[in-house]
Amino acid sequence: MTERLSTDDLARREVPAEDDPVVDDAGATDDSADADVPEPELLDAAESRELGDRWSEIQTGFVDEPRRAVEEADALVADLMQRLAESFSRERQALEGQWDRGDDVSTEDLRVALQRYRSFFDRLLAA
Repeated sequence: MTERLSTDDLARREVPAEDDPVVDDAGATDDSADADVPEPELLDAAESRELGDRWSEIQTGFVDEPRRAVEEADALVADLMQRLAESFSRERQALEGQWDRGDDVSTEDLRVALQRYRSFFDRLLAA
């Protein structure tokens, strides 16, 4: 069985040091230019379905065991946050790997990465 995290576990993880690189949005394009572009997917369709199914089970179980449902909801949110963080980390590592090898990363690849960050950030703020 995999380790079951809670949101508290994630909140207690080490915060990046002050000297870690920070990406600013200087390269971001005007939002109006992206009006017809769909939001980048944060998870693949299979993962989204799996997580949605798990949420439905949790919600259904609330009637009989509300405390357990809240604990499971917390674990599900922590799982989702961990999956998203890992996804962004893999993307960043791939870009950094290209930079470390001296490879050029296309401006389009960087634009797509930044759009994905911005989309995620905007979704969180809108919630």
